[in-house]
Amino acid sequence: MKTLRWSDMDANARAQALRRPARAVQEAVQASVTSIIEQVRADGDGALRALTRRFDGVEVGVFEVSEAEFAEARASVAPEVCAAMAAARERLIAWHRAGMAEPFEIETAPGVRCGRILRGITRVGLYVPAGSAPLPSTALMLGVPAALAECAEVVLCTPPQADGRADATVLTAARLCGITRVFKLGGAQAVAAMAFGTASIPACDKLFGPGNSFVTAAKQQVAMMADGAAIDLPAGPSEVLVIADAGASPVHVAADLLSQAEHGADSQVLLVTDAPTLIPFVIEQLEQQLQWLPRAETARRALDHARLILVDSLEAAFAISNAYAPEHLILALREPSPWLEKVRSAGSVFLGDYAPEALGDYCSGTNHVLPTNGAARACSGVSVASFQTSISVQAVTREGLAAIGPCAVTLARAEGLEAHAQAVLLRMAKPS
Repeated sequence: MKTLRWSDMDANARAQALRRPARAVQEAVQASVTSIIEQVRADGDGALRALTRRFDGVEVGVFEVSEAEFAEARASVAPEVCAAMAAARERLIAWHRAGMAEPFEIETAPGVRCGRILRGITRVGLYVPAGSAPLPSTALMLGVPAALAECAEVVLCTPPQADGRADATVLTAARLCGITRVFKLGGAQAVAAMAFGTASIPACDKLFGPGNSFVTAAKQQVAMMADGAAIDLPAGPSEVLVIADAGASPVHVAADLLSQAEHGADSQVLLVTDAPTLIPFVIEQLEQQLQWLPRAETARRALDHARLILVDSLEAAFAISNAYAPEHLILALREPSPWLEKVRSAGSVFLGDYAPEALGDYCSGTNHVLPTNGAARACSGVSVASFQTSISVQAVTREGLAAIGPCAVTLARAEGLEAHAQAVLLRMAKPS
């Protein structure tokens, strides 16, 4: 964990301070993932079983979860957990439905009607992490918009546990979203299987979901291959940036930093503040709260590359945040709302003292599958639109062709494309 004074740093030092930790091992990760993808493409299910033995330490005979396993999973999940997942699902539905795009049709010229229709992607593949910590919330975050988009088929992969079964809460969350095809398979090999298909795993048109650096690299690689699958966004190791003023609670700030640090050793947490007295209190709270965290060792490793940055003004804090483009941005400010207009790049924003990032992870209604590693500069989090294609439609009468045809002919000839011009002119000619 480093404490830095921004005004004392040159441009190079500032760039190093905002560097993600995962990039240090990116080259090795990419090479390993390439090898895994090649194995899966060459040997299919055999490679999947070998890789599962190697990485998960379990033998999986049949990858697809059976009805009996679904039933056993549901019976084993505590009623209060099921109720919480159902409540979270309802809020997710409400938020996603409110933001859904709509089909439309307008007249752009007399006799020319143009519109848009929306179609759910035919088959989508969802990845739900369950390595160091199962994430049933991710099954909800992906399953809800997939259902609202009316995708024809939804496939879900999640790593097997030590007993070879899928996590019971993940299976229960999947069923809450109407997902019936779940496979006990994780890591880069799951991404490769969903991208290209094997005897057991169907090939998907688009892949969704967060994961570690291996999963993220696999998604990016298959998206670049000619016969691979599209992907939602680069959703890798978790990260949070907290902008805090002098009135922020050190207890709350430390808790928010730790809530992301416990995700994994490659997570990154940053505090940016204009209050010099806040930082030592936050450090003290981090140490105190680590004492009773079950995942303290993981969090400590993440804190090794944490950054506590002192700035001269909140304006400077927002400039840092926009340059970093965090997955999660917490504004621990006395009056956070007026500052929202300063936010240019972030996956999701949490305003004020009563909006911990953990609510967005589970049940506020927004989606927690968000761009990481700076991708928030140009990418948005998962929504219903992510699971749909938007198809433009035009209907033109003879009168409409007469109205806009000359425009098309002029532009086609300006580009030197005479066949384009003739396709219009031949239709405009009077019948002989």
